[in-house]
Amino acid sequence: MLYLAEVQKQKGGLLGSGAKTELKLLACQRTDQNWSTVSEEVISAEEASKLNDGALVLVEMNPNRQVQRIQEAGRPLVNILQNFSRQVEKFKLKEDEIDQWKQSLTFQAQELNRREMDMEARLEQLQQMEDDSQRLEAQQQEVETSRAEIEKLQQEIERNRQELEGAWEHLRGEQRRLEEHQANSQQGTVFDEEQSRVLSDLLDRLSSRIAPGEAVQEHLHVAFEFIEKQQAILNPHWQQLEQQKSVAAQQQEEADCLWQTLCDRQNAWQQTQNSLAQQTAELKVNTAVLAGKQEYAQILKAQLQNQEDFHQQIQVLVASSGGVSQPIDVKALENMPLDELQKLVQDLQEKFDIDSTFVHDQEQELTHKQETIEALQNRANQASDQDVINVEIELAEEKDLYQMLNQTLVGQRRNLLQRQKLLKQHQNILLRRQGHTVDNVEEEAQIDLSPILLQSETLRQQNSQELQKLEREIEQIRAGIELTEGMIHNQNQDIEEKRQELKTMEDNLLSLRTTTAECWGRVNLYQETLQPIQDCVDSMREKLQGIAASLTQVQETGDEQIQMISQLRHTLLSLISQPELLAS
Repeated sequence: MLYLAEVQKQKGGLLGSGAKTELKLLACQRTDQNWSTVSEEVISAEEASKLNDGALVLVEMNPNRQVQRIQEAGRPLVNILQNFSRQVEKFKLKEDEIDQWKQSLTFQAQELNRREMDMEARLEQLQQMEDDSQRLEAQQQEVETSRAEIEKLQQEIERNRQELEGAWEHLRGEQRRLEEHQANSQQGTVFDEEQSRVLSDLLDRLSSRIAPGEAVQEHLHVAFEFIEKQQAILNPHWQQLEQQKSVAAQQQEEADCLWQTLCDRQNAWQQTQNSLAQQTAELKVNTAVLAGKQEYAQILKAQLQNQEDFHQQIQVLVASSGGVSQPIDVKALENMPLDELQKLVQDLQEKFDIDSTFVHDQEQELTHKQETIEALQNRANQASDQDVINVEIELAEEKDLYQMLNQTLVGQRRNLLQRQKLLKQHQNILLRRQGHTVDNVEEEAQIDLSPILLQSETLRQQNSQELQKLEREIEQIRAGIELTEGMIHNQNQDIEEKRQELKTMEDNLLSLRTTTAECWGRVNLYQETLQPIQDCVDSMREKLQGIAASLTQVQETGDEQIQMISQLRHTLLSLISQPELLAS
């Protein structure tokens, strides 16, 4: 099981001999991405004696609580933190995506609710129109029935009029006969009894044939009341029609005003688009200049890196040649007890072995990183356009890790060489004290590398200054680009807001035009439905008024006929000489 621990050292005797090294366990790995704290348990681990006090290490232990492997925790912790950072970024992206989905669903729900309310309002309007249409149809049927009754009454009046005209003609004939009798009477001729009775019967029949006008007048009054009732029913509909016309005219005026506003907004939006296009072109030019300077900066960085590697290699050569070897106190070692010297040499040997193993592990990890980079490079070459960005990001991270690990190994290799030389010096002193013959190794020719180091440092400083100057220029250009990008971003947001506003205005205009068209459609339908009924009512009113006028004339004529019959009766009675006829 893998633990995160802290190295704790207790000071010992001379030159660190007898020092005790312990590990305080801090956390335990449960899964690849899951760590949990543990009780602060302290275990003994001499394998960590080469490490500094307070250093963080990863300790691999078997079930018997024995240490199997120790490694520095710096690089693994960096990897864990990087993975955690990537996971946090992924979670943040997911949260942003979820928020966008929530906003989209909320907007869709609001739009559905609005459309549902519009549909319900339109259904109510259609239901009201259907009810009005049914009422108007019922009224039209009543009007048709009234028209039939009026036509029947008109036919009856016409029939009575014809009968009255026939009776009037008959009366005229009798009047002529009476005049002939009067002429005959003046010549000495007198009505006999039979002729007088016939004339009296004719006058009675003529009087009974005069049509009474009261019943017809009552029917006519009922018809007028029915017409006025129908007109009273139609009047609210005409008022509602006028209101609908007013609403439709107002909506039409609002639609025209909104259309003019939309045209003005579209012109302003187009001007903003043109300004944005100009700024975008300037941004592309500055971006091209920045790319050129960045490319030159990359070349300078590559040169500085090569010079740094060259400088480090020279330093490694200086270290390996003994130029920077750690001095030892030979006299103290010569006077040290032999067993302590053997213990010191053994400690140095163990530390060297641990360092050698650790450097070897780091070398293997570096080789593994190189293989990973090559594999990612192959994947990037074969990846599609959608996956190549993710692969390149991962490749850049692995290259950064490789560079950091490689720079760390440079110092570790140099320290390992120094430890090896220090161990060799102590071993030679121990062998001499034990009576063994130590071969005199011919000292390597010492080469003065300081001029090369100085020249390398001077060139590196010149390139560094030039790079700093170039980076300042790049930073200025980048700041200008960021400012332009910020302005473009703000303009894009402004354009997007205006575009959304224009889209909303277009939708509102379309909705208003649709509503206006529907309102005008209702007005036209209402008017087309009401006008025939109104025309029918007006026509029947005119006919009833004509019938009333005719009935008045008929009544006046009837009164005249009654008066004339009365006169004829009086004249006839004056001419009749028989008493029995006078009684009749």
